[in-house]
Amino acid sequence: MRRVFELLLLFVSLFPYGFGQQKETPAELLKKAEQGDAKAQTFLGNSYATGQSVAQDYAEAARWYRKAAEHGDAAAQFPLGLMYSIGRGVPPDHVQAILWYRKAADQGLATAQFILAWQYVSGNGVPQDFVEAVRWYKKAAEQGDAKAQFNLGVMYMRGQGVAQDDAEAVRWYRKAAEQGNASAFSILGISYFAGKGVAQDYAEAARWLRKAIEQGGDAGDAGLQFALASMYDSGNGVPQDYAEAVRWYRKAAEQGNAAAQRRLASMYATGQGVTQDDAEAFRWYRKAAEQGNAVAQFELGIMYMRGQGVAQDYAEAVRWYRKAAEQGDAEAQCNLGVMYMKGQGVAQDYAEAARWYRKAAEQGNVGAQFYLGDMYYQGQGVPQDYTQAHMWLNLAASLVAGDAQEKLAKVRNLVANKMTDAQLAEAQK
Repeated sequence: MRRVFELLLLFVSLFPYGFGQQKETPAELLKKAEQGDAKAQTFLGNSYATGQSVAQDYAEAARWYRKAAEHGDAAAQFPLGLMYSIGRGVPPDHVQAILWYRKAADQGLATAQFILAWQYVSGNGVPQDFVEAVRWYKKAAEQGDAKAQFNLGVMYMRGQGVAQDDAEAVRWYRKAAEQGNASAFSILGISYFAGKGVAQDYAEAARWLRKAIEQGGDAGDAGLQFALASMYDSGNGVPQDYAEAVRWYRKAAEQGNAAAQRRLASMYATGQGVTQDDAEAFRWYRKAAEQGNAVAQFELGIMYMRGQGVAQDYAEAVRWYRKAAEQGDAEAQCNLGVMYMKGQGVAQDYAEAARWYRKAAEQGNVGAQFYLGDMYYQGQGVPQDYTQAHMWLNLAASLVAGDAQEKLAKVRNLVANKMTDAQLAEAQK
């Protein structure tokens, strides 16, 4: 925050009200200032703060700002507040800073109103008070201050100091965006994408997201790049274009966005928008997997199991399946069960296979339900139990259709032929 205040002080000193329009010589300005001319005093304060025409001297700047401020000049009151905030030319004193910000804000200086609101949000020099923050942000926003408009949108979005209202938040974000506020571009894009505070409109979402990204260039927000890539990927708001999706996924992926790395890998694996390349798919899956992306960990396990893009290695497959499985990925849990059942990359262990099948089966994974049902039927890794076998096989059959359902139904019926009516009733229940 100190750095922000320093930049503001430099800004108001370099671009004071009327800077560059003073026709008087330094001697004439000094004479007018000593006679009590507030504008001349403010100009001298600016000169000493920036070292324009005189040696830079913050203490002298503060002295002249104070003289003008005490005459009621808002253009001096605000920078004097900044000097108290950062301790330039005066001892740091947040209470004094607030006093001068308020005097300038009461006179309608939008930048002072914005800073005063900010202080109420942070509780810096005043007790934290979101209602007061909203009041001052609104005053500045209504004068066209883009930063205040954006922050007022944030307050409405969060319901801080005002009733939560997404539509009102969007209204203020739009005002800020129309003045070129890049942060507002991104929030508007996300709002249109999600239909939050505004009717869902993917085309508008793409328009604002692109504006936000263009502000940041290649090193822009990776999350926004990913969002735009996903729109080209799905054809939402823009014509579907896998090559363009790949381009934006790559930008986000190169900045470390795990979701983009995972999707870019899958596009290399399938050859969507790019030449199919298992080695490149493996490379991007690994990057995402190492960041904890469960889907990428699962896919990496498959590549090690099949030897796609990397030498076949069952032990590595098990390692990555386990990472994804421990995060709750049902497909990884099922495949880990298969590895234990077959003894691939790990010692054969039917009980451990059944344990992982159960975790996946309880999440509705059809393959795991079938395998678990079969293990109950065979009594492998679990006590033989036709009721449990029928239940899991029946569940699996209910989740598929066509030939798959017929095949599962046949297995289920084989189990049913060995069951009593009471067991069947219990299985159905």
